[in-house]
Amino acid sequence: MNIDSITNGIVLDHITAGKSMQIYQDLELDKLDCSVAIIKNVKSNKRGRKDIIKIDQDYSINLDVLGYIDPDITVSIIKDGETIEKKKVELPERLVNILICKNPRCITTTEQGIDHIFKLANRAKRTYRCIYCEEDQQTIS
Repeated sequence: MNIDSITNGIVLDHITAGKSMQIYQDLELDKLDCSVAIIKNVKSNKRGRKDIIKIDQDYSINLDVLGYIDPDITVSIIKDGETIEKKKVELPERLVNILICKNPRCITTTEQGIDHIFKLANRAKRTYRCIYCEEDQQTIS
């Protein structure tokens, strides 16, 4: 298999095997007018298997979405064929309009235009809590 290197763009590496399609959908990468390569089940010395996404264009990545889906992802910024910056994604302290509260009595369910805001309640269990109704929600495993 031959996947070309990119000159200017972004590489999402160390994605937990099987999560690349969810990232592709949640970041709406299908709407980009450039090449996007999804490489699944790549051999990894640390993890056994991993996924990689290469985006052949400068793109503003929502690090909160990445951190929520998989906090172990590495984001590499590529300029002129060289890696100029590497960012380690972490589990975000606060999520805005990434989750939707499941509580039918929450104000976000009954009122239009209110941001869905969750705060990290338990880092070890990866649990978030709605700031309005205090409903807990586990992250994606």
